[in-house]
Amino acid sequence: MREKYPRWRKARRSEAGSECVEVSLATDRKTIGVRDSKEQGNGPVLEFTRTDWAALLNSLR
Repeated sequence: MREKYPRWRKARRSEAGSECVEVSLATDRKTIGVRDSKEQGNGPVLEFTRTDWAALLNSLR
């Protein structure tokens, strides 16, 4: 998965050292990956299409 998602980032509002989720845009630019930061890159990755990701964000707002 490392090659597919090269740049993971935490939410801007997360505190240093806190547990949160990380997101990354896939190299194909069609998929967004979401993972749990406390797994340190060893846990599962949820994958969303851009459309599904936008729908999720809109529903959370």
